[in-house]
Amino acid sequence: MARTVDAVVVGSGVNGLVAATELAKDGWSVALLEQGDRLGGFIATEERTLPGYLHDTYSSWHPLFVSGGAYAALGEDLHRHGLEYRNGDGFVTGTVTDDGRVLLAHRDPATTAEVFAHAEDRAAYLAMLGRFLDNAEAIGGLLSGEPRSPRTLRHIAALLRRERLTGTETWLRSALTSGRSYCRGAFRGDEADAMWVPWLLHAGLSPDHAGGGLLLPVLAASLHGFGMPVVAGGARNFVRAFETLLGELHVDVRTGHPVERLLVTDGRVTGVVSGGEPIHARHAVLASVTPTALYGELLPQDAPVPAAVRDQARRYRYGRAAMQLHVALSAPPGWQDERLAGVPLFHLTDGSASTGIACAEAEAGLLPRRPTVVVGQQHVIDPSRVPEGAAALWIQLQELPFAPAGDAAGELDADGGWTKALTEGYVARVLARVARHAPDLPGKVLAWDAVTPADLAAHNPNAVAGDPYGGSAELDQSLLWRPLPGASRHATPVPGLWHIGASTHPGPGLGGGSGHLAAQQLIRGTRRRGRRRTGLARR
Repeated sequence: MARTVDAVVVGSGVNGLVAATELAKDGWSVALLEQGDRLGGFIATEERTLPGYLHDTYSSWHPLFVSGGAYAALGEDLHRHGLEYRNGDGFVTGTVTDDGRVLLAHRDPATTAEVFAHAEDRAAYLAMLGRFLDNAEAIGGLLSGEPRSPRTLRHIAALLRRERLTGTETWLRSALTSGRSYCRGAFRGDEADAMWVPWLLHAGLSPDHAGGGLLLPVLAASLHGFGMPVVAGGARNFVRAFETLLGELHVDVRTGHPVERLLVTDGRVTGVVSGGEPIHARHAVLASVTPTALYGELLPQDAPVPAAVRDQARRYRYGRAAMQLHVALSAPPGWQDERLAGVPLFHLTDGSASTGIACAEAEAGLLPRRPTVVVGQQHVIDPSRVPEGAAALWIQLQELPFAPAGDAAGELDADGGWTKALTEGYVARVLARVARHAPDLPGKVLAWDAVTPADLAAHNPNAVAGDPYGGSAELDQSLLWRPLPGASRHATPVPGLWHIGASTHPGPGLGGGSGHLAAQQLIRGTRRRGRRRTGLARR
């Protein structure tokens, strides 16, 4: 390994991959260090059940990536190295309630609005989307840009010019409102609530967390605009495209290389120690880790970190745990509503009502009696993932305690954590919930495999307590305050050290946003310094 490079990137999740690639494209020498035996973090495809069934073990859907800045910067190169997406142009998502009602969202907003029972709700839904699209550049810049920067003022100014003070204040109120309350105020019926509030789980929120009122139109507009793309042949091909691109750019990629500590010289981070070997960084170290690890483990105690920042890092909160369930089927499920056979992802929930209860039970340490079940069917848009005529389910459960203290239904023995018996019992509950809407499901299940909260934490050190989103995304740990009030920029209080990953703004997801933001700031900074040096030399 090169002993001195321009930048060291710690961690190879999507943000580490993006940062290393963008810096290398600009001519930086980069070392990318990953403690695991493969790149990708929570991006993997494996035959977890039976041969021929390709399951995206963790994350799968890429609307955030294809709509973001990292894709704009790297998409052409990644496609040149084999990345392909599969997407649909029909129904993109939906909700199935306990009483069997099916509400489906189409790529076309007008088609989606037709399911609303009240004419005023149909108009309100289209107006909600239209208002967001009219302000998408400003709102998108506020949500995905560096919050504490002059560019933020430009986005606020643009919003004020278009929306005036009253309209801008309405957006602010939405940001302080929960998804449940937003839907109660904006719609007469419950269709929007049932269809979109469960999507807040994918942002690490619950129906009653502040911020949901702003995210609902953002999520809806994103799925209408970009659909639910998946990587052809499995998400592993996303990582493979990065691997070959990194090789082309001569990035020094090392797996099985955990970083023990950061090197600090004269108050500045100048490299890392990995495997007992120092690797020096001329310009920056970018760490895709949690604030707990960064300020509590990797930085020496004599590093120039404000005492308040270390204290805030100790108090950083993690969110609910999650579970993945992969099911190999002999044939597609016989959904009672045949339209579901063509929907790539939908939720089993009654909207805020049941999802709110399940979140509360999980946060009380209980296994929810009626969990919100995220049902993914990647084979609908990418048949190459299963044998001909077969099917598979990618099930996500985002309302779980890491260490269950009990079962809200009083049926399962939760003492002792995620034992084999507890996992099997909970999987049976989840599959029974799915089978209510596909009665032939039990006879088609060939095999299943569960990734428990304990498995998530063991696989990825950033998934503290089984939280796959890098920490609670409640409003006080988001936007201007993510990850910490005293260290909310990607450039940390310690010179030379940059913080990226799900724990940082713009938060969790497969957008690669923090890696992109940090890389572009570093690139702009070195170019400005280069121009200044050139100007001095000329004078």
